[in-house]
Amino acid sequence: MKVRFIFNPRSGRPRRNAPLLPMLRRFIAARALDADLASTEGPGHATELAQEAVARGCLRVVAVGGDGTVNEVAQALIDSPAAMGLVPCGSGNGLALHLGLPRSFEDALELAAGSSGRTAALDTGVVNGLVFVNAMGLGLDSDVAHRFNKLTKRGLPAYAKTALAAFVKRKTERCVLDAGGRRESVDMLLMAVANSDQYGNNARIAPRARVDDGLLDLVIVSPVGWISAGVLGARLFLGSTDRSEKVRRILAPSFVIERPAAGLIHTDGETHFTGARIEVSVRPRSLRMIVPADCPAVSPSNDKAAAGFALQLP
Repeated sequence: MKVRFIFNPRSGRPRRNAPLLPMLRRFIAARALDADLASTEGPGHATELAQEAVARGCLRVVAVGGDGTVNEVAQALIDSPAAMGLVPCGSGNGLALHLGLPRSFEDALELAAGSSGRTAALDTGVVNGLVFVNAMGLGLDSDVAHRFNKLTKRGLPAYAKTALAAFVKRKTERCVLDAGGRRESVDMLLMAVANSDQYGNNARIAPRARVDDGLLDLVIVSPVGWISAGVLGARLFLGSTDRSEKVRRILAPSFVIERPAAGLIHTDGETHFTGARIEVSVRPRSLRMIVPADCPAVSPSNDKAAAGFALQLP
């Protein structure tokens, strides 16, 4: 089986991740894998490297990075016969945490490139033509992502500080939401459309969300003051945001959001400027992913779907 490892040296904390490249080389050599290793050189490069891997017949492409790297690699693997392995080394690692992937680098490598796991077919999302695997968002959500991406120092403390600074400058928007043909106006501080249950760092914006149910979880957070924001922040890490009266959760395969003007959105933490009309939809079970054999985040019946999905492709 041909394997390509795609390593993003800028993921997470680059200085901490510097030793990972020689470790990857040693891993490939020690197991005599039919594999090559490529490092990304900038935005979009991981997609190019993954496309090249699929064209060369690689049946497994391993992303070594964070959620942004996952997003770029997934763009090339959606609806392809290749499966993605993931070795998380980003600042949030939302998808990896949702799937219960190993925390240690060596164990994650063994799972991603070995035979101990199983192949599951995951949903992906698309918003105005942009792919997301974990979550997308607008309002305060995209403002935090925009600010965070400018930082040279990452990690949960930096993220919390960034979120606090963004909240100080918060704005409320009135949007028109269409979910399943039902239109309504909503005042929101932020909207997130989640595929998995969390942003990363175990901050669960959509408790009970599943990556293989053919649905997306739209989470609307109403305008709040400082006290309510503090309570919501605690609920985020306790996995109980859906119990707050300030939060609404709507499940559907697609949504249309009309906001007052064009602006920022984020997809898996990367920000983009888009129009006032935002169209979001799910691509059911469109990405094959290597997960632990006992992964509770995807149903056991998913294995047959993943195998059948590969066989039906041209």
